[in-house]
Formats: sequence, structure tokens, C-alpha cells
Amino acid sequence: MVKALKEWYGYSIQEGCQLVDLPRSSYYYVSHKPDESQLERDLKTVAGQFLRYGSRRLFRQLRCAPYGYSIVRSHTRRLMRQHNLLQKVKRKRYPTTNSDHPCPRYANLVQDLEITHPEQVWVCDITYIRLFHGFVFLAVVMDVFTRSVRNWNLNNSLDGSLILEALLQGLDDRVPEIHYSDQGIQYATLEYVKALQAR
Repeated sequence: MVKALKEWYGYSIQEGCQLVDLPRSSYYYVSHKPDESQLERDLKTVAGQFLRYGSRRLFRQLRCAPYGYSIVRSHTRRLMRQHNLLQKVKRKRYPTTNSDHPCPRYANLVQDLEITHPEQVWVCDITYIRLFHGFVFLAVVMDVFTRSVRNWNLNNSLDGSLILEALLQGLDDRVPEIHYSDQGIQYATLEYVKALQAR
């Protein structure tokens, strides 16, 4: 706009900038995109040497000798994304269900069942919660109709006591008509089955 005012109407640059309310420094500013070709080559080299490194470790490598770049991690991550160098994070999974056991198996009573009232069906399951140094296990007992948790138990061991305590405390004031769980060994133990049959 300032250039057009100067060429068509003979305004000076200062007058044109004042008319369009633009600082003169903005008129003269020219954006210079830095040449990152060497940085990109070095990033690819380091990523090729350390195949399992993520952006945090590659960023540190590029800041150290012999490279000595003064870059930030977000810049490194952006370049890695542009050049498909980001690795998928492989999280360790901990299996909580072991269905390979000799204990008796029971029929699925809820397959075609219409859930119409509370305490008709309780579902139970185990999951794990990742901590900085390992896992803890969570057993949950939930009523299907109300979606409310009847009880839960947290433990750092995946033995039968984890789910048995959750069940027994849940059974203190309510009793379901049907108990539903996977066919893992924890739910098929003699103690667990006896606790259910007793009610």
C-alpha cells in the first residue's frame, strides 16, 4: 500500500506509512528464513546413529560437540516431524488376564440379557496404572445398570487377594443376581468362586 501511494501519488515513504498507520521499520523489514540445510543434514546423521532416540535426546546431541547448535527442543521436534524422524512410543503393556488355566469355566449369563434394575449384574475387571517405577493394579466391581462402582481395590501385586478384597467389601451391603468377569485365573480361583457361591 505504501509503495503504491509513493508510485501513484508521489507521497514519501514516511508520509505513506503515516497515512496507513504503519511504522516505517515494518515497511523496511524483510523476513529472512535461516538456512537450516546443514542443521537438517546433521539431524539426519545423528538420528541415523541413534535410531531409538527421541526429540529430547537428539536435541541434546545437537547442542553438544561437534555440532554445537543453540536450538530448542521444539525446533528439533518440528524438524523431526518434517523429515519423518519421529519414533512411535512403545509402551510396555502388562497383561492382566491369563485364561490358560485348569479351573472350571462358567456360562455367560449376560449375553442376551436385558439389564433393567440395579444389582442385576455386577461386572468386575482388573487394570494396571503406570507409575514412574512400575505398575500398580486396580480391581473394580461395578453395577451395570447404575454404572456406579460398588468397590475397588489397589495393590502392587496381581494375586487373588486383589480382586477378592474388592468383591467382599462390595458384598457387605449389596448382592448382585449375576457376577460377570473375564475368564482369567484370578476370577476362577477356589476362594473367589466360594465367596460368590456363599451368596
